[in-house]
Amino acid sequence: MPITPVLNPRYRDPHAYPHGVAWQDGQFIPVSEAKISVLDYGFLHSDATYDTVHVWDGAFFRLDAHIERFLGGVERLRMTLPVSTEDLRDILHGCVALSGHRRSYVEMICTRGWSPDFSRDPRKSGNRFLAFAVPYGSVANAEQMRRGLHVRVTDVTRIPPGSVNPAIKNYHWLDLIGGLYQAYDHGAETALLLDSDGNIAEGPGFNVFAVKDGALLTPEHGVLAGITRRTVLEIGQEEGREVREGALSKEALCAADEVFVTSTAGGVMPVTRIDDAPVRDGTVGPVTEAITRTYWAWHADSRYAEPVSYLAPAPE
Repeated sequence: MPITPVLNPRYRDPHAYPHGVAWQDGQFIPVSEAKISVLDYGFLHSDATYDTVHVWDGAFFRLDAHIERFLGGVERLRMTLPVSTEDLRDILHGCVALSGHRRSYVEMICTRGWSPDFSRDPRKSGNRFLAFAVPYGSVANAEQMRRGLHVRVTDVTRIPPGSVNPAIKNYHWLDLIGGLYQAYDHGAETALLLDSDGNIAEGPGFNVFAVKDGALLTPEHGVLAGITRRTVLEIGQEEGREVREGALSKEALCAADEVFVTSTAGGVMPVTRIDDAPVRDGTVGPVTEAITRTYWAWHADSRYAEPVSYLAPAPE
């Protein structure tokens, strides 16, 4: 049965907390009130999965794909989501509708929970679910989007797929954090990590693309198959470009005509410097610009956009 977006009685006015809304334990609450127990294995062991979808101009973008990936992660971690798929969708819509945000970053999370006797046996834990919607934020700020990101290819190896299945979106970020600090130490703005074969993998929350002679190449081994990544691959195919998923060496990346990164938090973001050298002439390239335009145009396409039904403002 549909989840009706009704606030806990203590929080009657949905416009009283514009920073965000969460759903937890059967109720909608201000995001600042959402909590996770210090005993939850999602906190203690990073034993959790999540997914993030954005709302743009009042509509979810590719919500079905994000829910499908989230449910796949839940299944692979042998968890049981304590809400139905139908209720999950209603909860996400409710968080956005109550927040009033037209552009929002919406997250769904399932944690292992905790066991009554603090056992390390994951089968004894009761899985937990929560969700929230907050204002939209981007990996790259407006200035970086205009002139392109400056990235560092680090010597940090991404967690290999033999250890953690990259199809499971997770909070194991210590390798990514290490890469970020290494990038900052060299004056860069963000990082790219390597896979176990020494090729380019991905960055903190984003996939990477190289453009050569109009063709697109993106790493395949040991990376999360991002929804924005998938969208860019589909755009490339529709435009008749050669599109390949495979090994991308650092040398090939640095020799590319254009480079960009992709994420739900930011979309298609240009890269114009790698380490201390410009990509091509150091400006945002035409293929990146064309794909960016199409990417945002698709947000109004009924194939991918799912409008949010916002609540009417409370009477004066």
